[in-house]
Amino acid sequence: EKNVLLYFNKTERVLRCYEHKQYRNGLKFCKQILSNPKFAEHGETLAMKGLTLNCLGKKEEAYDLVRRGLRNDLKSHVCWHVYGLLQRSDKKYDEAIKCYRNALKWDKDNLQILRDLSLLQIQMRDLEGYRETRYQLLQLRPAQRASWIGYAIAYHLLEDYEMAAKIIEEFRKTQQTSPDKVDYEYSELLLYQNQVLREAGLHKEALEHLSNYEKQICDKLAVEETRGELLLKLERLDEATEVYRRLLERNPENWSYYHGLEKALKPSTVEERYKIFEEAWEKFPKGLVPRRLPLNFLSGDKFRECLDRYLRMNFSKGCPPVFTTLKSLYNDKEKVAIIEELVVGYETSLKSYDGKEEPPTTLLWVQYFLAQHYDMIGQQTLALEYINTAIESTPTLIELFLIKAKIYKHAGNIKEAAQWMDEAQALDTADRFINSKCAKYMLKATMIKEAEEMCSKFTREGASAVENLNEMQCMWFQTECALAYKAMNKFGEALKKCHEIERHFVEITDDQFDFHTYCMRKMTLRSYVDLLKLEDVLRMHPFYYKAAITAIQIYLSLHDNPLTDDSKELQADTANLSDKELKKLRNKQRRAQKKAQLEEEKKNAEKEKQLKNQKKKKEDDDEEIGGPKEELIPDKLVKVENPLEEAIKFLTPLKHLVKDKIDTHLLAFEIYFRKEKYLLMLQSVKRALAIDPDHPWLHQCLVRFFKGVSESKELPEVVRTVLKQEITRLFGDSNKYFCDGLILKCRIIKNTLSLRLTFSLPPVAAKMMVYLDSSMQTKAAELAGALDESLNNRTIQICTEILDCLRSGTLGDCKEHAESYRAECHKLYPYTLAFMPPGYEENTKIANGDVSTETEELANEM
Repeated sequence: EKNVLLYFNKTERVLRCYEHKQYRNGLKFCKQILSNPKFAEHGETLAMKGLTLNCLGKKEEAYDLVRRGLRNDLKSHVCWHVYGLLQRSDKKYDEAIKCYRNALKWDKDNLQILRDLSLLQIQMRDLEGYRETRYQLLQLRPAQRASWIGYAIAYHLLEDYEMAAKIIEEFRKTQQTSPDKVDYEYSELLLYQNQVLREAGLHKEALEHLSNYEKQICDKLAVEETRGELLLKLERLDEATEVYRRLLERNPENWSYYHGLEKALKPSTVEERYKIFEEAWEKFPKGLVPRRLPLNFLSGDKFRECLDRYLRMNFSKGCPPVFTTLKSLYNDKEKVAIIEELVVGYETSLKSYDGKEEPPTTLLWVQYFLAQHYDMIGQQTLALEYINTAIESTPTLIELFLIKAKIYKHAGNIKEAAQWMDEAQALDTADRFINSKCAKYMLKATMIKEAEEMCSKFTREGASAVENLNEMQCMWFQTECALAYKAMNKFGEALKKCHEIERHFVEITDDQFDFHTYCMRKMTLRSYVDLLKLEDVLRMHPFYYKAAITAIQIYLSLHDNPLTDDSKELQADTANLSDKELKKLRNKQRRAQKKAQLEEEKKNAEKEKQLKNQKKKKEDDDEEIGGPKEELIPDKLVKVENPLEEAIKFLTPLKHLVKDKIDTHLLAFEIYFRKEKYLLMLQSVKRALAIDPDHPWLHQCLVRFFKGVSESKELPEVVRTVLKQEITRLFGDSNKYFCDGLILKCRIIKNTLSLRLTFSLPPVAAKMMVYLDSSMQTKAAELAGALDESLNNRTIQICTEILDCLRSGTLGDCKEHAESYRAECHKLYPYTLAFMPPGYEENTKIANGDVSTETEELANEM
């Protein structure tokens, strides 16, 4: 009996140690129990020992012990529960759910297991299962608030809004609160109940509910805004008008209140609509929004008059973001002409103006605006003239340098842009925004080391900037880093950044666990439901989209051109060099090696310092929790066995969540084309056609798809029949694309003029000419390099892509044509770095004193 009592006592201590994260003490008690011959193979103790070891990072040993314990006691709910916790820690949520269900077979009313099961079910969005589990918890603990709220949320997420509203109402009746007492949790419950009623479409009931409990709701602004929305939906327009007028008095700069007021007043003409804002001007003379919003729908003289007042007010006041507020108007050419005419007129009159009514800064802000205006319409030379004039008059204003950097970036000279952005941040080294902007420009210019040093001014001391930015989930930096490494063909480093971003999104998803219980305890129910909805579409975020697209493109490149041995590449590169060039290359390599060695030593010293700090921290902590994550090694990432499978991992979330972007489906086509999955290729093409049937990349995909279908001999007959039927259904008579099993070349060659709707189509047509018939290289090169002014959407980016295509040999040997094309582009875009004459960068470096002569190089070596 003494042994049994001691066993139970120590078992409770093991549990207590685990709950308080005193893992080493827990292991001592486990050892004491298992050292007793009677309990040497006790299943529950073995399981608890395994769970404790898992928390210390000893995963393999933990699994062995837990499985051993489970084999010794298959009927123990503790063993199954522990096995579930172990699976959950490895994010094997489906397996963990199975373990919890097995545990409930032996102890069906165990509250802790039911709670853990409900957490996993909501995490995995098993909403039916979640509802059942919450119902069990409600039956077992009907007095607990979380039981009612959890059950109501289950119905809400299943879109059974009326049932959810009834459950909340039943629970609300049990809450005894004084109407005069301020109770934030009760207030949140009422607002959540109102949200459920609105989502159920019960607008009348929701309005009544809002009126009945208005005094007990603390968030008065939310009450007014919700009332306004409900009154609009119920067509009670007079009351809605009063509500939105009250809201405007509270905040006359809120755009949504003006939109609400317009919906309530229902103006039938432009004059009536304009009158709404005119009244607002009189009431709020300092308000900018009532002066800005009419510019969206006015035109002609009325637009000019309204814009004139708006601009004069902003320029006199000195308002830097005025151009940003008007940017959306630049889609209308007529409005752009009026903006230019007015602002140029201001500048002319201010230059000859001697009065004292306008401050001297007004001219500065006018020039600042004009620089942005001309940059926006693609006249970079004029834009630079205006910004340089402004800098001469006020050389200490940071915003001017920032705009100058933007102009150079849009003009295609990112290196010059990065230099001017560096100049801007030098004026205020304590400004984190300018610091981040400068780092971003440096990354775009592939100045990665400089960007890291720039960011290190604001990162934690004692840690490298890159590691600290990764800890802080600074994804803009990592995205730009990935693009910079990709541009430098350092695919391993680029993939590392993409995988780091992927890990951030996994962490954000896992962080939900902390909120499933917290939100129900604190009654932040509206925010909780919003969080769940956000998590469902999390990978729609631009950060993930950029990282995924970059990773997919790299994996496609690795599949097409697998990496070869570096030594072989070096031999191939040096074979064609003269003795002098070879000597120069060797010297350069030696210096680079020496520099790399010094950097490695510095990095190792930093790592040693960090390891010492970490070791000290571990000693100070009571316990060490969790195991280390698998390290992302660039060389390992770039030498992956199956690049296409890795690409599909990044593609899958995009196919589900970013269906509206054509690049998703075209990249899917590129993957499936290489895997020869014709039905999936057809699916990708169909989805892309629904978004933009005239997309240049899509034309390229179609030609390759048709050729692949017509030439493939291994296609099953059923698949071939389906493909031909779909092609005929989508594109009409299949003879338009097939002729004796081949693609009709006239689609590309004879009908080229019909394709040349936009500037980006001729280069695609040229590539496809060569793809279909390698003898067409000369004609293809002429077609690709035609700078026809009649074509629209001619951009620096497209011209750069065409030049790269001509230089790379994709269209055959056309170096002379490439040089003449570069010269023509240089005339059109004089600031673009890609179109500068050969040797431009070297000459610039020598002029700036950045490049050493041969004598200096030899001196440095010695």
